[in-house]
Amino acid sequence: MKPPAARAHRDMILEVANLTMRFGGLTAVDRVSFTALRGEITALIGPNGAGKTTLFNCITGFYRPSEGAIRLHRPGALPVDLHRLAGYRIARSGVARTFQNIRLFPGMTALENLLVAQHNTLMAASGWAVGAVLGLSRYPAAERAAIEVARRWLLATHLLDRADDPAGALPYGAQRRLEIARAMCSSPGGPALLCLDEPAAGLNPRESEELARLLLEIRADGTSILLIEHDMGVVMKISDRVVVLDHGRRIADAAPAAVRSDPKVIAAYLGEEGEEE
Repeated sequence: MKPPAARAHRDMILEVANLTMRFGGLTAVDRVSFTALRGEITALIGPNGAGKTTLFNCITGFYRPSEGAIRLHRPGALPVDLHRLAGYRIARSGVARTFQNIRLFPGMTALENLLVAQHNTLMAASGWAVGAVLGLSRYPAAERAAIEVARRWLLATHLLDRADDPAGALPYGAQRRLEIARAMCSSPGGPALLCLDEPAAGLNPRESEELARLLLEIRADGTSILLIEHDMGVVMKISDRVVVLDHGRRIADAAPAAVRSDPKVIAAYLGEEGEEE
């Protein structure tokens, strides 16, 4: 039987090593290291200003880190150095994300938002328009496949009956789910790693329950998840591991129950009442 360290390395999907991000004289992320394992939900928590979104922006290519490394590990392939790639190449490597603020196309229908997410696949099938001019386009078949992928995620997010409604007309909770569906449509076969920035923000308890079920279904379907979240009910219910940041530094990295009772985490973030929530 392989030792735990060997199993963890084998099952790793994301490796963050000594990551540092500076903005002038401000160090937003300070030598943070952690790993996320394949097939798990890893939560990143901490007080406002702890550096969580900055770290997400480094992982997804919005920022180039000042120091350190971020690597995506895929079975049977060499690790991908995400810290060296532009954002669009990170997305193509199988990393998708959502944002704190909803960024749907409000005037497009729910279905159209999911088709836009498959833009690269559709354009490649058309030969980047050249094939269509020559009558060699595979676009019709690709479009049918894209609609089927979109339909699958509309069904999974309970939005199939709203497929033709403008995204901006959907209730807030439905827009949150649609944004996750769009991220899931962004890579052929679904992303390897889904990064969610506060997906439960603004949701009522019923919507938070629906979100938790959706994320567990996505994990069961083979996509690993890294999420920033302040809703401790969601975090403790669905996470396999929790990483805690405070003032840009990692102060804990453990299973949810251990993090919940960690004195450093209670003092920095959860508060004394956190143990009873």
